[in-house]
Amino acid sequence: MSEPEPAADPPERPTLGPVASVRVPATRSLGARDLRTLKAGELFGLFGPEGDVAAGPGSPEGLFWRDTRLLGRLSLRLEGHAPLLLGSRLSEDGQLLLVDLANPDFVDAEGRLLLPADRIHLQRVRLLRPDGLFERLRVLNCDRAPRRLELGLLFELDFVDIFEVRGHRPAGHGTVAVEAAGDGLRYRYTARDGVATEVTLRAEPKPRELRRGQLSWTVELEPGERCAFDWAVLLEPAAARPVGFTRALSRLRRERRAAPWAVARIETSSSLVDEIFARALGDLRMLTTDTPHGPYPYAGLPWFATIFGRDGAITALEMLELAPGLARGVLEVLAATQARTLDPARDAEPGKILHEAREGELARLGEVPFGRYYGSVDATPLFVVLAGRFLRRTGDLATIRGILPAIRAALDWIERFGDGDGDGFVEYGRVSERGLVNQGWKDSEDAVFHADGRPATPPIALVEVQAYVHATWSEAARLFERLGEPDEARRCAARAAALAERFREAFWSEELGSFVLALDGAKRPCRVRTSNAGHVLLADLASPAQVERLAELLASPRFFSGWGIRTVAEGEPGYVPISYHNGSVWPHDTALVAMGFARHGRTELARRLFDGLLAAAAASPLRRLPELFCGFRRRRGAGPTPYPSACSPQAWAAAALPACLGASLGLEIEAEPARIRLAHPRLPASLDWVRLRGLEVGAARVDLLLRRHEEDVAVNVLERTGAVEIQVVL
Repeated sequence: MSEPEPAADPPERPTLGPVASVRVPATRSLGARDLRTLKAGELFGLFGPEGDVAAGPGSPEGLFWRDTRLLGRLSLRLEGHAPLLLGSRLSEDGQLLLVDLANPDFVDAEGRLLLPADRIHLQRVRLLRPDGLFERLRVLNCDRAPRRLELGLLFELDFVDIFEVRGHRPAGHGTVAVEAAGDGLRYRYTARDGVATEVTLRAEPKPRELRRGQLSWTVELEPGERCAFDWAVLLEPAAARPVGFTRALSRLRRERRAAPWAVARIETSSSLVDEIFARALGDLRMLTTDTPHGPYPYAGLPWFATIFGRDGAITALEMLELAPGLARGVLEVLAATQARTLDPARDAEPGKILHEAREGELARLGEVPFGRYYGSVDATPLFVVLAGRFLRRTGDLATIRGILPAIRAALDWIERFGDGDGDGFVEYGRVSERGLVNQGWKDSEDAVFHADGRPATPPIALVEVQAYVHATWSEAARLFERLGEPDEARRCAARAAALAERFREAFWSEELGSFVLALDGAKRPCRVRTSNAGHVLLADLASPAQVERLAELLASPRFFSGWGIRTVAEGEPGYVPISYHNGSVWPHDTALVAMGFARHGRTELARRLFDGLLAAAAASPLRRLPELFCGFRRRRGAGPTPYPSACSPQAWAAAALPACLGASLGLEIEAEPARIRLAHPRLPASLDWVRLRGLEVGAARVDLLLRRHEEDVAVNVLERTGAVEIQVVL
């Protein structure tokens, strides 16, 4: 990998005018229809529980490919009627959507009953592969008489950009051409920039009718007889072959067995908790997508089905102990997409790590600024932190040497561009007037503010970013020592020590009992109690007394809702429990706080957070943690209040549960020398035991059994292959 191009001194970041908002308008709740999600490669779909796609403003439903909605409407009809929903479920591995339906009462114009309800059973079995959507419709006649019925699909392939689905008004649209293609229909969409997308809709056996927007079959069944019909939406060039539902299912299962990364198996004394972990790990595998540079966990569905630098790095850090291989793909993709030149329109500077990549028409035309966008202040230090911890966890020097130019460039960005005013802190201020106003993980426009409600003015130094930067220099020092560069290691260690001294003085507030949210452009502290301060515990920045006070505050009811950690403490100015970033609960944020607790020996507090997130997942019909939920206090007999536009599944939310398990156990794994350490392990009262099978430690593998006792956890080695030391600190 080549070195990034040298750059001039960092430019002054100008004061800019208003930005075109890129937030998701809250016009429709994603949870209102209890949607079902499937994904394979770049293709994903959100469907109603009956398997249909409901159209309408702000609806996230549909079949999407590379930021374009292909299928915008789908309705199954039996004799022109919508069937009755009996049940709907995703298979345990998340590969199949299975829907059971029945006929409603059929009556004629005079109201006479022609067919009583529940005499015809329909089953939809749907799957996605990277080359298309495949569905088998099974029909069973449960009536005592023969039946002749019409089975049909109403559909619309509309090729709408995902940002238009989210509420953006485009300057125009391309053109759609439809033509017969054998026994199917070929749709060709030509975007305004000339890029063409082709899909083919095919059906077997040959439909009685197939035209734009509609297909139908005639069904004739004797009592107890059944039949099946297949249809598919195929991406070119796959459209040249038959529908092949059976073949598609066989190939899908074969490919899913070849996982992109290995994860330790988690088995517990609770079947419910097993189901929760199966869903979380299944979601992570589903979201992990092959890219030209390696596998990468896409951020979330439906709005963030793409590479996000920050999200991928945090997801990999959450999974590092149980699935270290995930980090390898994240590191290689982020290294390959790192900025190499100054490009103010994209907030890009040499060495900066990608924030977001988009491939849709509006991104290609520049109507939204996210084709390849770099407006993230924390992705760059998180990249280096992940690289350092990955090396310690795996000992994989080959991967680190391959991305070493990108690591050096990222460190150079932190020094030359990240700290533009030379005060020792990394700040942000957008260069592009179309970029994000706030560029930390809380990137909504109202997320960084003073206690009186005034928004912070840039350049802004966020508290958690300084923690990430301190961890960056500390990890870089270890990494360069391992690579045989002692001078560079000493320089990085000195940078970490100097930052720690400045940080405690500038960010700690005795009045709050916490670190402040940020310093604004005039170095005025934003004196608000926020979860951002909890991320400081991930580094060695705070004094023991500060750790004690901060941990006590975060574990108090002001922050801990019973489900997780609020982004803003209850009772603070600006606290709104139904907001996106100012009082809600984000599972990944809670997990990072839990990891910080464990780092400082407070595994009992980590266990409490783990217990809260488990309860939140258990309250979900799909046993899935969403991107976020509202910050109301936990009440007996009720689950967390959903946030209306939360993505689900979301990668860093799915990874939160494995991260919390590791934090509760005080689990640390290093490859050289091979060592597994469990410091003050704890388990929730809901679990009598946990088995971890297939923990990889360098070339060794270990199976552990952990049994909960009243005050601690007993650890037994079930199997050990290779040399590895097991340390337990009680």
